Amino acid sequence: MNLLLVIAGAAIGAPLRYLGDRAIQSRHDTVFPWGTLSVNVLGSLILGLLTGAVTAAGASPQVQLALGTGLCGALTTYSTFSYETLRLLDSDARLLAAANVFASIVAGLGAAFLGVAVSQSIWS
Repeated sequence: MNLLLVIAGAAIGAPLRYLGDRAIQSRHDTVFPWGTLSVNVLGSLILGLLTGAVTAAGASPQVQLALGTGLCGALTTYSTFSYETLRLLDSDARLLAAANVFASIVAGLGAAFLGVAVSQSIWS
């Protein structure tokens, strides 16, 4: 049953990542990977909200499997982040590569902490 929950979440998260990435990136005329950054930050926020809810007993472990492992696991993408950062370095866009790393770490962690704080304020 747990495997099916993860698969169901991933079946939603993967297309959301692709569609969200393409929709956001198509609006920017730049080599900076805005789409990947956006879906990764959104996934971090959702995972933070979920973690706070599970910690405060506002959500079940099954919800955590479906949404946390499945949906957020498929929505966020460390491999694409790495690839796009290396692509920026290869094209001599070192400042953009550094900005991508910095923004991804700071915004991702910030979104996760914000999500936990919001969840805990709701369910505590």
